[in-house]
Amino acid sequence: MAHFPLNHHLRQTYRFIAALAGLYLLVAGVIGLVQTAGDPFFDRTGGDWALGLRVNPAGSWLLVILGVLILGGAVIGGNVYHHLSMVLGWGVMGIAMFVMAAIQTDVNVLNVSMVNVVVLAAAGLLVLTAGLYGKVERA
Repeated sequence: MAHFPLNHHLRQTYRFIAALAGLYLLVAGVIGLVQTAGDPFFDRTGGDWALGLRVNPAGSWLLVILGVLILGGAVIGGNVYHHLSMVLGWGVMGIAMFVMAAIQTDVNVLNVSMVNVVVLAAAGLLVLTAGLYGKVERA
């Protein structure tokens, strides 16, 4: 079993950083939903951008869901946050790698660009790293 630091003195700071990453994804998703209102769900023709990310309705909903989950975990805190951020960090990085492989293909249903890949990978790493230091000792 891996050793995670318990009650790390900077865990609140790391949790705040993860919350900022989640908030960025959430706000980008909401702005994307507003900008792409009325477009087909998997639209690949539009060039809509939200906070530097290329979006369509499907990609916007994905950003909203990821942002809510990350932000919710950061608000809850404790070991729930630790476990949730470990899973979501790896999940967001996995999504980034999948969409990177699909950028120039017909599988790119989220209409992403390389900027989206970089932002998702960075957000995933931030959430994962923050989660490593979020474990607390049970009373």
